[in-house]
Amino acid sequence: MAEVKLGGQATAELSEAAQAELMDQCEEQFARLEKLQNEIILCEPDFCENPQQQAVNRLIATEAELKQWLTVEPELLASNSEVLLQAGKEEMLKLCSELEMVVSCHEAKRDKLRETKELEQKWLEEKKQVLIAANDHVERLQLEKGTFSEHSILQDTKLKIQKMKIYQERLMESLGDILEKHIPLPQNESSTNKKNKNITQELDEDLISLNEILELMNKVLTTPHDPYVTLDSTFWPPYVEMLLRYGIAVRHQENNFKIRLEPFC
Repeated sequence: MAEVKLGGQATAELSEAAQAELMDQCEEQFARLEKLQNEIILCEPDFCENPQQQAVNRLIATEAELKQWLTVEPELLASNSEVLLQAGKEEMLKLCSELEMVVSCHEAKRDKLRETKELEQKWLEEKKQVLIAANDHVERLQLEKGTFSEHSILQDTKLKIQKMKIYQERLMESLGDILEKHIPLPQNESSTNKKNKNITQELDEDLISLNEILELMNKVLTTPHDPYVTLDSTFWPPYVEMLLRYGIAVRHQENNFKIRLEPFC
C-alpha cells in the first residue's frame, strides 16, 4: 500500500512531458514484450515423446540465452533526467526501508546478546564465589591437618592398638567361658555295662582343653609363614575331628599330624 502511494506521488510530481514520455516508453516495452511472447509460443516445439530430451533442449536454449544476455550492455530505460531522478528516489526510499528493517533486526539481536551476556556474567560471578569458598575450605583443612604432630598420630595409633588388644582378650575370655561350659574337658569314666564290666577307659591326664587348642592354633596370626600345629597325645582326637569336620581347621597336605586354622574373611 505504501508503494502504491509512493508511485502515485512520484507520478504526480513529474511534469506532463515526462509523464507522456514515460507512458510512451511503457507502451513500447509492453508491445515488445507481447511480440517476444508470441514468438516464443510459435517457436515452441510440439509434444515430444521423450521428456528427457525435451528438458535437455530447454536447458541448452536457456544457456544460450544466458550467454547472449551476458554479452549485452545494460541500457537506460529512459533518457529523461526527470524520470531517472524520480526512479532513483523511489529506489533510495525502498533501500532505506529495507535498511531500517535490517537495523531493527540487528538491534533486537544485540539486545538478546546483551541479555545473554549479563546472565553469563552473573553465572561466572557465582562460580567465582563458589571457587573462593572451596579454596578457603581447602586451606582451612590443610591448616588443621598440619596442626596434628607425628607424636599425636603415634599416640592415637597406640591407643587404637591397645583397645583392639583389650577387645581381643575379652573375646577370648568369652570364648573360653563358653567352651568350658558347653565343651568341658573329658573325665575318666569306667563303663558299668555288663558286657564291658571289666573294661575301663583311661584318659590321659595331660589332655588340653579345646580353648587351649584354639589358642595354640592361633599362631597363624603371629607366624603366618608357619601356621601349622603338630598333633601329640595332649590333643583329644574327638576335639580335632570336630574342628576338622566343621571346617574350623584343616590338615597339612603332606603331614596328617599337622593342622591349622582355616582363614575366615
